[in-house]
Amino acid sequence: MDFIFTVCNDAAREICPVWAGQPMTAHWGIPDPAAATGSDAEVASAFAETHRVLSNRIGVFIGLPMRTLEHMSLQHRLNDIGHMRDPSARR
Repeated sequence: MDFIFTVCNDAAREICPVWAGQPMTAHWGIPDPAAATGSDAEVASAFAETHRVLSNRIGVFIGLPMRTLEHMSLQHRLNDIGHMRDPSARR
């Protein structure tokens, strides 16, 4: 495994696991849609927003020029993706 992305802001107060080897990691925290309250439409909207954000972040990630980025530069880019409000804007 080369990359690990954590997304849970507070998954039942669980501690993130330790990964074997030396994968590159980044935290792309998002609100847990399972904690959404309100009408069925509001809950569905929370899940749709989670899907949209993760889909956009993954799109930015796979668009990175992996072969030309040095390790530290790649790590900074991965961290930046997790802090973007709307990653689709940078595609």
